Amino acid sequence: MFVGTLRLAYFLPGSRSLKDRRSVLNSLKDRVRARFNASVAEVEAEDVWQRATVAVAVVGGDWSYVSGQLDAIVR
Repeated sequence: MFVGTLRLAYFLPGSRSLKDRRSVLNSLKDRVRARFNASVAEVEAEDVWQRATVAVAVVGGDWSYVSGQLDAIVR
């Protein structure tokens, strides 16, 4: 079994409140979960309006599958 993880940092210049930021992040997390069957969580800077850090984890039986999924998520 192989586990791959990512830590993605985002800058959200259009976010004017935590509510705007949450809306963008929830949409992003839902799309990644649905398309790639990956675990997604916000991990840092939860109270800053224009920055977000998201962690992604993918588990699989083959390293090439896990690596491919992580590459596709980054793209």
